[in-house]
Amino acid sequence: MAPADDGALQAQSVNRPVQTGPLDGVKVVDLTTVVVGPICTRTLADQGADVVKVEAPGGDILRFLAAGSRTPAMSGKFINFNRNKRSIGLNIKQPEGLAALKALIAEADVFVSNVRPEALLRAGLDHASLSAANPRLIHCSILAFGRGGRYYNRPAYDPIIQSLSGVAGTFHRAIGEPRFVPMVMTDHTTGLIAAQSIGFALYRREKTGVGEAIDVPMFENMASFVTSEHLGAATFDPPEGPTGDARLLSPDYRPLPTLDGYITVGPNNNAQAFAFFAAIGKPELKDDPRFNTAITRTQNADAFFKVRVEGLAQKTTAEWLEIFAACDVPAARYNSIDDLLEDPHLLDTGFWNFDDHPTEGRIRRTSVANKFSGGMRQETLPAPQLGRDTRGVLAALGYPETQIEAMLASGAAFEGL
Repeated sequence: MAPADDGALQAQSVNRPVQTGPLDGVKVVDLTTVVVGPICTRTLADQGADVVKVEAPGGDILRFLAAGSRTPAMSGKFINFNRNKRSIGLNIKQPEGLAALKALIAEADVFVSNVRPEALLRAGLDHASLSAANPRLIHCSILAFGRGGRYYNRPAYDPIIQSLSGVAGTFHRAIGEPRFVPMVMTDHTTGLIAAQSIGFALYRREKTGVGEAIDVPMFENMASFVTSEHLGAATFDPPEGPTGDARLLSPDYRPLPTLDGYITVGPNNNAQAFAFFAAIGKPELKDDPRFNTAITRTQNADAFFKVRVEGLAQKTTAEWLEIFAACDVPAARYNSIDDLLEDPHLLDTGFWNFDDHPTEGRIRRTSVANKFSGGMRQETLPAPQLGRDTRGVLAALGYPETQIEAMLASGAAFEGL
């Protein structure tokens, strides 16, 4: 392959955002779809990494999995999970497409995939094969289930993991029937753990000069998430009592009704609990042996929550917020999803941003919540149309224009649907 001409490289750099985040200079190849992988790579991209999203013909299915899209293949969810990335369209079932992917990985710092490991192995995209050409590569496989177990290599999505890992079981204990958290929580959680793990591996590579393979299994991570919270007395062998945190499993562990809405209160220590009792007109409860210490309030969690339910029904949400602010009891109003769009604190901190997307028009997006005094990414690259950057990425790899055109003609590479 002949080197790309300087004009193509300069044009590409003009279209790239300025990167000043902590991962500035880190090159990431993203072979992920739906949510768990894109959350991981968006986190890296938001911190300055150069993320190239590799998409198969038809594109990431998340492009189509949400209502309200203005143009084909650009759902709101896809836009939210894939900002600050470039998109290259490759058919890796064709030899030229697979070769281009391997060439891209050979120059990368990080390769992230949520493809099943056996499929990676067949394509020569496993860690052993790729590290032979790039020993500094961090190879991150986001798995449904960890290697060595009987579920390994099974397919799974978020509800499968919520059901299997005990997340749905916490609802069963609390309200009498298993339910899913109505968001893809296990995808979000595992994706963030994967990004964290990549950061750890990059730090070790700075000391050793050598990359490594990382496995991030959804099931094991979520089982750890649930049991860390709810193993409880079964921590001890033999168990000292049942599993589960009684406070969190109470059916009244929820936003509680006021005269005109809902409120959440969190009186945990004695000072807060006793102030709460006084606020609801029952100061004598501070001497009740069920409630006079943090331990007894935990042991009598259901009764303690019933006190909250009865007490909070007396006044409006605004009245309670004023009272609890004055006596230093943690409290907050209940926000619906729509309320978040106008939450005054989020508006104060600049959480919501509005951008002009090149194909979708004006869009709302979240800002990066975590701030770094050493600098952050200064500009947001809009979520890409399918294959938007195919030509530029191939040119930067050294593919001449004639070869790029031939790959586009054969379907080994593509732009758009």
